[in-house]
Amino acid sequence: MFSKIYSAQTHLLDAKIIDIEIDISKGFYTFSVVGLADKAIDESRDRVSAAIKNSGYKSPKEKNQKIIIALAPANLKKEGPNFDLGIALAYLLAKDEVDFYTSDKIFLGELSLDGNLRKIKGVLPLVKKAKEQGFKEVYLPKENAIEGALIDGIKVFGAENLVQVINHLEGKESIKQQPTTKIKMDSAKIGIDFSDVKGQESAKRGLEIAAAGGHNIAMFGPPGTGKTMLAKAFCHILPPLSFDNILETTAIHSVAGVLTKNIITQPPFRAPHHTSSHISVVGGGTFPKPGEITLAHKGVLFVDEFPEFERRVIDSLRQPLEDKVISISRAKGTAIFPANFILIATMNPCPCGNYKSQKECLCPPSTISKYQRKISGPIIDRIDMWTEVSNIDYNKLSEKTNNGDCTETIKERVIKARELQKKRFGKEKTNSDMSAKDIEIYIHLNEDVKNILNQSANSMNLSARAYHKIIKLTRTIADLDGAQELSPKHILEALQYRPKNDIF
Repeated sequence: MFSKIYSAQTHLLDAKIIDIEIDISKGFYTFSVVGLADKAIDESRDRVSAAIKNSGYKSPKEKNQKIIIALAPANLKKEGPNFDLGIALAYLLAKDEVDFYTSDKIFLGELSLDGNLRKIKGVLPLVKKAKEQGFKEVYLPKENAIEGALIDGIKVFGAENLVQVINHLEGKESIKQQPTTKIKMDSAKIGIDFSDVKGQESAKRGLEIAAAGGHNIAMFGPPGTGKTMLAKAFCHILPPLSFDNILETTAIHSVAGVLTKNIITQPPFRAPHHTSSHISVVGGGTFPKPGEITLAHKGVLFVDEFPEFERRVIDSLRQPLEDKVISISRAKGTAIFPANFILIATMNPCPCGNYKSQKECLCPPSTISKYQRKISGPIIDRIDMWTEVSNIDYNKLSEKTNNGDCTETIKERVIKARELQKKRFGKEKTNSDMSAKDIEIYIHLNEDVKNILNQSANSMNLSARAYHKIIKLTRTIADLDGAQELSPKHILEALQYRPKNDIF
């Protein structure tokens, strides 16, 4: 007796269709799973057997019954409990206990011992792949139905248990098709408003420019001056995600198993602790998985206490800051994950935080030097903007005066600047994403601006990368002003955000 059913599993950030084939013959009792299955799949024999029995059917654990389950393609590593539902249905089909058409259907879900379906991860890319491969229907746990129905053009059925799926397939009791999920662009709750931060106008201005053009920014200064508050307020001035970006970011978080909501509509904000391991930040493992860098895709990666991170974690930011992707190479192969995020780095001038401040620094010179050297030149060069967040006058802290524009006002200006960039490039793209060729096409430098830039480049000994970053930053500042042409005031402001020799 033989049957075949289709399921799927995630592979990196994509998905693969998996054939579940089952053969039942007479012989000494065995129940084996072949096809590079991991421990979770190997244990599915007991889960599926109990689920089938507790759903009112005969248990597969019968005498004189040899069961072989093959997961194809055989050379692809199979992981996770996604195949439980497919294995159970394939067994019942092979035993002629149920009868239904299978060739255009995908089955996904983990079974509990009583036959109920449990939520799984990575549903969005799985349903997307099923549609691309021509399948018409997807059956999955009810908790995953809203996420799966983000993909239009394929029927999604969310079920509570195995019996419900069987009754629907045999026409006894239909499951209501999940309607296509409509995305509601709900505004995120603003925890910290820009107006809550006293003073620090130059840092607020820098963050506004960073949001408008997608530029990376570092804030440095003594502890307790508002660096972390500003970073946490930053994500609220970013424009909401487009539909394509919503699907992409939701899929990434779903595959990683960190999706707390059915849909991500706001730019993600990831803030790994400085004790985080290299793999947790960059991604990796024997079979590469996305890390914090990829989870921050289309959002913000906030690295507080930047020099306190491991040196190799800091240096691993080189590729994503430049290429907007992260490449992870292992013996099993190479994975390339998207990593187009805005980096916000904050740091103190020394371990105690008081170097070159009003308080006495307790750090020996060797400690200060070692602390500063953790941020290498290539990383410094890749960060577009450096702004100081200095101590605030105590009198200003106690004043109940207007502390500048609120988050909503700043966000409106950022959105207008982003719309100008979208119109300029003809697609969703920020100034920071421009290549050297794009700069030649889209940015015109008049003689005054060109002279200021070249003179400054000579005096500051800028690299070619830094030279282009200043041009892109100048374009963003002009966009915030609504100006078509770059002017000397725009280039002069952009030059102020380059790191100084005594940055710490």
